[in-house]
Amino acid sequence: MQAKFSNELNVMDKIKQLEGELNKVSNHPDFKAGDTISVAYKIIEGSKERIQQFQGVVLQRRNSGSSETFTVRKISGGIGIERIIPLHSPFIESIKVVRSGSVRRARIFYQRELTGKAARIKEKRMKVTKKD
Repeated sequence: MQAKFSNELNVMDKIKQLEGELNKVSNHPDFKAGDTISVAYKIIEGSKERIQQFQGVVLQRRNSGSSETFTVRKISGGIGIERIIPLHSPFIESIKVVRSGSVRRARIFYQRELTGKAARIKEKRMKVTKKD
């Protein structure tokens, strides 16, 4: 019984080591819930390949390591569209932070019920330091 348990630990250590190596490879900017981001996502249709921009507000970031995902919401034609994207997906070409939002929660699902002016998120104010 003891040998089986230690063997499982070795496998888990190897998995965590591989996840750590995968996380170092990605060079995405830091973003959080409330930020408006633009994700360039690679779409493969048959033999053709194209890049599609998906710009919206980040509702949440979930999990950690290689299984980390984030949810982006945008309004298209008056209808809300949400997309859950794996952070370490090979189909992500690039992620750009368009605007940093100032929210107090890690998951802003209340945005789903809001429309128009009520759905606006305040922009985070940046501190400016003086140079001598």
